[in-house]
Amino acid sequence: MTEKNKFDNLTHALIVQKHQLDGAQDQSGHLDATLDSMISEQKSNQELLDHLLFQAQTIVTESRIAFETDDEDACFIESTFYVNSSEISLTHNVINTLDHIEITDSTDWSQYLDQVEAYATRHDIALGTDPFQNLMSTSQRIALEKRIKEEFSLKTATTDKYDYMIAGTCGLIGGLIDIFFVGLPGQGGLTEFTDDLTDTAVQKFATLNGWSGPREGKDQTASAIGFLEQNYKVKYDHRHSGDVGGRFNMSTKNHHIKNLAHSPDLVGLFFSILDQFNSIAHFVDNGKIISVDTETFELNGSNFISKLFAGFTNWLGHLFSDVAGSSGAQGRGSGIPIPFYSLLQFINVGEFGQHKQTFAKIAVQVFEQGYDFRHGMALAIPVLVTELLTRLTWVIKQRFYHKKPWPECIPSANNPELRRMLLIAHGSLCLVDTTDAALRSCGNMILFMLRSNLIAWARFGTLALKEVRARYHEGDLDIDAVDAYLDAEYKRLLAT
Repeated sequence: MTEKNKFDNLTHALIVQKHQLDGAQDQSGHLDATLDSMISEQKSNQELLDHLLFQAQTIVTESRIAFETDDEDACFIESTFYVNSSEISLTHNVINTLDHIEITDSTDWSQYLDQVEAYATRHDIALGTDPFQNLMSTSQRIALEKRIKEEFSLKTATTDKYDYMIAGTCGLIGGLIDIFFVGLPGQGGLTEFTDDLTDTAVQKFATLNGWSGPREGKDQTASAIGFLEQNYKVKYDHRHSGDVGGRFNMSTKNHHIKNLAHSPDLVGLFFSILDQFNSIAHFVDNGKIISVDTETFELNGSNFISKLFAGFTNWLGHLFSDVAGSSGAQGRGSGIPIPFYSLLQFINVGEFGQHKQTFAKIAVQVFEQGYDFRHGMALAIPVLVTELLTRLTWVIKQRFYHKKPWPECIPSANNPELRRMLLIAHGSLCLVDTTDAALRSCGNMILFMLRSNLIAWARFGTLALKEVRARYHEGDLDIDAVDAYLDAEYKRLLAT
């Protein structure tokens, strides 16, 4: 039985139960009215009888009549005034009994629903209508609609000038961090920090897999990478055009972006599992996917689930072996692309630069110059600073300026004012970043992208979509807010 059928059955039962309750209340009111009428009539009869007795006594007293009877006369009087019950005719209103549903210990849910349907048929109850029209009174529906409008509807932001000033300042701080501490790949202070962080992560991952350390005189990171390369070999790791039979141009600097399985995201995981199971490799060139047959590759495992897990661990381990460059690389080496960056190769449009290159080729050349996962982590730092600063200042303003209690100062993304402030803050960050990239690139598209913060633009894009959605659906029901409220109420009921 589906959730909808369960809900329909419950609402049908509630509608019938409400009809029974309304009928019982009506019957109770009818009984009360009948009893009141009987009591009033009995009181009237009693008053009339008292009046008649008083008149009779008055007549007897004024006529000076004395009643003296013996036992024989008393018997005569009693027999004379005796009334047979068959001669009495009573009139009364018949009170009908209520219709009901018979429930016993052996009645199950399906039998009960059958009786509900039969009851509804007998009383012409329309079960297909909106249940809340039947289950709630007019005042209750008005109160519910008012609460839904106030608490569970999507609203636009009511930000003031201080909110815009605070958000713009937070975005400016993030932009200045991006300009002075990120810079070009491999040159900024934050990029050097994330490079060192990546090297340390690779060494720790290798240690977890049994790496005992480098040989004497050998670089630690290079040794760890070499160890991982030996333990997590894959057949789709082609290095240059010669490995794919010259079908397209590829070099050691760009083979990680051209091969889709090297992308550290869901796209990369999908193609890695697919390639390992089918002994093929998928590449992107000129906006098209190219598949290349490889040597037969057998995954470890005795069944599909174990082979799937082995494919995942191979993908993850191989990414760790490539994220900091190869073991034989000179200098920084070629890492893996930023998540979903490989998809830019499908935008094979436009003519940029002196050689009229498409955007897809520009994206590949930008990657070749170090715009990889390590640089992406550096780019994420000013974005994170902007996000945290904006949320923190919003909490402080709500608590100390608007005097709200702490529970109402939780920086939830569903809050329209906070959402608007985040949009302004990240928009300011993107504005500062784009202005700096445009001024320093002097029209060079590759240099412009090298200095651009794609992480900031991605975050700004998601916030812009949320804001557009909120404006478009203003006044509509916020399903997420309703679900959160219902979950909280359910937990509260369980606790009590």
